[in-house]
Amino acid sequence: MFPYRDDNPTLLTPVVTLGLIALNILTWGWLQGFGLEPTLSASICRLGLIPGELLGALAPGTEIPAGRGMACVVGAVPTWHTAVTSMFLHGGWFHLLGNMWFLWVFGNNVEDSMGHGRFVVFYLVCGLAAAAAQVVTEPASPIPMVGASGAISGVMGAYVLLYPRVRVRVLVFLGILFMRVGLPAWAMLGYWFLLQLAGAAMAPGGEGGIAFWAHAAGFLAGLALIPLFRDPRLIARRNRRFLFV
Repeated sequence: MFPYRDDNPTLLTPVVTLGLIALNILTWGWLQGFGLEPTLSASICRLGLIPGELLGALAPGTEIPAGRGMACVVGAVPTWHTAVTSMFLHGGWFHLLGNMWFLWVFGNNVEDSMGHGRFVVFYLVCGLAAAAAQVVTEPASPIPMVGASGAISGVMGAYVLLYPRVRVRVLVFLGILFMRVGLPAWAMLGYWFLLQLAGAAMAPGGEGGIAFWAHAAGFLAGLALIPLFRDPRLIARRNRRFLFV
C-alpha cells in the first residue's frame, strides 16, 4: 500500500517541508556521493547512528562491517551528533525517494497546522525520539541507523490526529497488478503503524535492515506532541476555508 496523494489542500506554502526534502537530497549528493562507494559507506560510518558506539557498549577500535569490504571503526568518544546527522542520511535511492515522497504527502499539511518554525522543531524532536527508541531497544547494536523515517513517522502520527477523515489515495499492489483506492487517513496510517509493530515483533533485532521500533516510536511521538505544537489559529483558519477537514 503506497500513498500517492491526499485530498487535503494547504493554505501556507510548505517551505520547511520543501527545505527538508532539498536538504536530504543535497546530503545524498554532497556527503553520500549519490550512493556510490566508497563515499556511501564512509558517510554512514562517520555520520550514522551506531547504538553500541553511542552508549560505549563497543570497545574503541572495534571494526563493524559496512559492505563492499569496508568497515566502520568505533571511536573512543561518543558520537552524540549522529542522533541528528543520521536523520539526513540514506542507504540507497529507493530509501531516499520513498522517504521524501511520504514527507511530501503528509508533511505539507502538518506544517500547515503549526506554522514553519514549530514544524522544524517538531520534526527534529520526533526524529530524536525515534533514534532514542532504537538505541534503547538495541543498546549494544553495531548496526548503523540512517534515514528520515523516524521523523517522518512523527509527521504521520500528527497527521492522523489532525486529519483522520481526509481521504488518502493509495496504490494497492496485487502481484503484477495494482489498484487505486481512497482510504480515510486513520485507516491507511493505522494499518501502517500496525505493520511497524508486527515487523518489530518478528524482527526485534532489526533483522532485514528496517528500524521498526524507531518508526513506531516516531509515530507515537507525533501523536503525543501534536497537541503542543499545533497552532489553534491556523487550524481555525483551515476549518473556515476547508470545511471537509
